[in-house]
Amino acid sequence: MFWITGLFNSLAFAAVLFLLAAGFSLIFGLMRVANLTHGAFFMLGGYLATSAIGAGFWVAVLAAGVGCALLGGLVQHLLVQRLAGRELAQVLGTLGLSFIVADQCLLIWSGDPIPLAAPGFLQGAARLGVFAFPLYRLFLIVVAALIAISLWLVVERTTLGAKIRAAVDDREMARATGIPVSRLFTVVFCLGSALAGIGGALAAPILSVYPGLDTEMLPLALLVVILGGIGSLAGALIGSVLIGIIYIFGQILLPDLSYVILFLPMVVVLAVRPEGLLGRQAA
Repeated sequence: MFWITGLFNSLAFAAVLFLLAAGFSLIFGLMRVANLTHGAFFMLGGYLATSAIGAGFWVAVLAAGVGCALLGGLVQHLLVQRLAGRELAQVLGTLGLSFIVADQCLLIWSGDPIPLAAPGFLQGAARLGVFAFPLYRLFLIVVAALIAISLWLVVERTTLGAKIRAAVDDREMARATGIPVSRLFTVVFCLGSALAGIGGALAAPILSVYPGLDTEMLPLALLVVILGGIGSLAGALIGSVLIGIIYIFGQILLPDLSYVILFLPMVVVLAVRPEGLLGRQAA
């Protein structure tokens, strides 16, 4: 029973990680920008949801996604685009902006953890024999699976997805064929930021929202992207599940060595496949 319950909790946490890491992977894969504000967008999404919860849970989640998408578009247009081709400047700029967002969240929402209640119909537990699984965690797993399928369909089965794949494989060739790469950058940046905000809102009922949530979640998203492969949605999904399992069971079984166990798979993967499990080598 311990192992099954732990695996279930790992999958629920992996669902949250996927919502955060999928957008980060797309942004990093297409734009080669390590957007270090991504963790701040996750935390901001949670805070926005707590402020909008009076209008209903789904409105709160939508507000978190839209708010972070708009802020992401501004960041891309006013900061990232102006620093194009200067990777170190982009890293430092987005890192500094993440501190600014975190400080503003602290100023507006204070330093106390803020819980967010799940919808009434998702409270309680579902029973399967002797096992009882919280409904909201089951909901998170289903939502992450639906979003993964939707993103895959967009990337693999639409014209927009074909243009994104072309830009990921070879940006210069994509520009030469008339693909508006700069416009794609904005679309993908907004989409990735929206996923982070939605992830923060959906995670709030199980994690709460508090200062420092961004710095806790961002390294995990980086691990997922490195393990799965830059720009690979399937890799982000596999990496999320692996990191979710390692993180939850590591915290339970070997808390003193949890971070060693967490980062060890990354070291092994980088030694064997520097591009990640499903990543492709740069052209």
